Amino acid sequence: MSRTERFYKINQMLHERRVVPINAFLEEPEVSRATFKRDMEYLRDRLNAPIVWDRDARGCRFENINAKGSAYALPGLWFSSGELYALLAAHKLLGGIEPGILASHVAPLQARLTALLEASGHSVAEITQRVKLLSMAKRAVEPRFFTDIAIALLERKRIEIEAWNRQRNEINTRTISPQRLVHYHDNWYVDAWCHLRHDLRSFSVDAIQRVKVLREAARNVASAKLDAHFASAYGIFGGQAKGWAVLRFSPERARWVQAERWHHEQRSGAEVGLRSAR
Repeated sequence: MSRTERFYKINQMLHERRVVPINAFLEEPEVSRATFKRDMEYLRDRLNAPIVWDRDARGCRFENINAKGSAYALPGLWFSSGELYALLAAHKLLGGIEPGILASHVAPLQARLTALLEASGHSVAEITQRVKLLSMAKRAVEPRFFTDIAIALLERKRIEIEAWNRQRNEINTRTISPQRLVHYHDNWYVDAWCHLRHDLRSFSVDAIQRVKVLREAARNVASAKLDAHFASAYGIFGGQAKGWAVLRFSPERARWVQAERWHHEQRSGAEVGLRSAR
């Protein structure tokens, strides 16, 4: 249950039961006592919810309930950073789809997202004007063969591709068994088993110049092996880990980097250690 859902649940319980024991708050939303305490502090301090502790009834209630039983109304939906990003990203992506066979299916989804955003009490135009999602390192070239690759991936077929190697500026022909499509830094990559190299490789989808779907079934690679191989493929480190890199920062710079996450195995503290794959 997200934080937004918990807030609405707490509000609903207080309205319906008038006085609610703490254990009920912990059991129904299924949260820890520490999370419940933080939720209550947010409701009181940030959303001005008049929630008080009733010693006699041994529970929480709204203060000064009126004759109609209406003590407090939530100010509409509000979002955590993750929730707002998800909604705006989905709204932006759907809005960028060109009219086609999915238009009739996309329109209701976009209308629903619009309604969710505007439930905050502000228009979508105002929200998108004030909150920006910036795409970084996105290439302007639209992957021409994305659909062919995706179909072969899901139907578990091998494909023959001609891929442009940017480093050597040459076209290579490979037969691959696609394993996963990965969206990273606003670009698509296909992680695959390369039948020429007899090993796992990753190919940028926008660099693929030709695709031919073959009759042969794709070779399947276990998810654990894919995770182990590609875990360090996306990020500032690449390849298999060879050792630990120890980075030391000045007190001033440490204030900037202490919350940065560069590698899933990094350690931070008095000394910052990063698992190096180089």
